[in-house]
Amino acid sequence: MTLADADDRALAARAQAGEQAAYAMLMARHRDAVWRLARGHVGDADEALDITQDAFVAAFAAIGRYDGSRPFRAWMARIAINKCRDWARRRAVRRFFTLAKPIDDAVHVADLTASPEDALASAEGVTRINAAIAALPFNLKEVLLLRTIEAMSQADTAILLRISEKAVETRLYRARAKLTEMLRGGDDDRV
Repeated sequence: MTLADADDRALAARAQAGEQAAYAMLMARHRDAVWRLARGHVGDADEALDITQDAFVAAFAAIGRYDGSRPFRAWMARIAINKCRDWARRRAVRRFFTLAKPIDDAVHVADLTASPEDALASAEGVTRINAAIAALPFNLKEVLLLRTIEAMSQADTAILLRISEKAVETRLYRARAKLTEMLRGGDDDRV
């Protein structure tokens, strides 16, 4: 059987045995989905590419711990989501230190963030939607991306996120409602 004909579980087993070509095939099969998931989380294609690379490096390092009874796609999605969370934490820390001023200067610090109306007015089409999705809370964003962008079933999404199927349904409803509100020019400060 050639690598192209092997299913993900067989490729993962071969990769666990040290066959790098098998891991390269897994990466080729799943990199677009991981990139779309990361882009949906962070809203930036270049950052998503970096996160995708980090996710595959981490997956390669942890391939020995992959459980063949689970879909490789779900395992990879979990790693990518964790990398997105890491990225968000690092970004928050960098932003904090970038914006930090001495307390005496606090009187003169202006709020440089654009209002939600200005932000929505300046964005167009796909960029506007990606930014709105990226602004959703993680628990809503994860469900929205997995169910709509990655077309995962409700059951698979529930297993991947370790929540009930009803929670997936509820979060998806809330994510869509919040996204609709944001795209209509609603107050996205409450995100």
